[in-house]
Amino acid sequence: MIRSLYRPSKGALQTDLSIEAIATARQDSAGLLWIDLCGEPASMCEPILRDEFNFHPLAVDDALAESHHPKVDDWGSYLYLVLHGVVFDNAADQRVRTLELDVFLGRSYVITHHSEPIAAVERVWALCQRDERHVRRGPDHLLYLLADELVADYMPVVEQLDSALDHLEDELFDHAGKTVPEQIFQLKRGLLRLRRVIAPQREVLNKLARGDFPVIRDDDRVFFRDVYDHLVRLYDITESLRDMVGGVLDTHLSVVNNRMNDVMKTLTIITTFFMPLSFLTGFFGMNYFQPVTPLDAWTDKPSFVVTLLIMLSLPAIMAAWMHRRRWL
Repeated sequence: MIRSLYRPSKGALQTDLSIEAIATARQDSAGLLWIDLCGEPASMCEPILRDEFNFHPLAVDDALAESHHPKVDDWGSYLYLVLHGVVFDNAADQRVRTLELDVFLGRSYVITHHSEPIAAVERVWALCQRDERHVRRGPDHLLYLLADELVADYMPVVEQLDSALDHLEDELFDHAGKTVPEQIFQLKRGLLRLRRVIAPQREVLNKLARGDFPVIRDDDRVFFRDVYDHLVRLYDITESLRDMVGGVLDTHLSVVNNRMNDVMKTLTIITTFFMPLSFLTGFFGMNYFQPVTPLDAWTDKPSFVVTLLIMLSLPAIMAAWMHRRRWL
């Protein structure tokens, strides 16, 4: 989908311009032109980027053919930026997915390119159509709105990861099943992916706030500084969650080891109870003793009862002794 939004220097807001109208709007240095390229093949986007706006082929290739971490490139009369949004995909085993947004920022235009719909872009698009004051403040302010909405979507993802971590901690002590390690490492991968996006994007916003680029006006730098502060806070929260995930993994291993120790303790006690019984039955069951007297007294019912009582009382005596020694 190729859509456009144009606020001329004189006149009302216009949308869905033709190629000829885009070329005309391109010459209006006092206006603002926003072209959004969503999910279009490179063959449709490349003529607009190269022929209509004369962007450098390397910047066009970066936007259409490659995926990058967040960055900003200064091409003199325009900036090429890579920003990332994130979504928490519950349908895909609670995975964190990143959505790349390529932005070309000039003095009178903003061009965005993304391979799939991004909720933040949709919100800014609807906001500009609803209130023209946002597009009258210039393309750099429009870039701020896009960056701010992208970063605003980070906090719900962080909160969902935090909730998943809390649920995992509760499940850990109830039953440490086979799926617990998988869930732990899934959360760890998600937080690592989030960190890899937040850290470079934080530096991008820091560069925009410092005033290194002429297309960013002085009165708009404070807005980028505000987004930078949000990213710094998000980075700290992400680092805390990563430490918590490591603690949950250590706790899981401790719980598994403790349960294994309980199992081994129970099996050891059972084995210990039967050791003297096995010795008695094995020793007296051997055929090394030659009878020299009648053994009627050893094979009658009273001797059987006495032997049975001895064998039953031995485990009870051993259990009391172990309990006194605090082994049980």
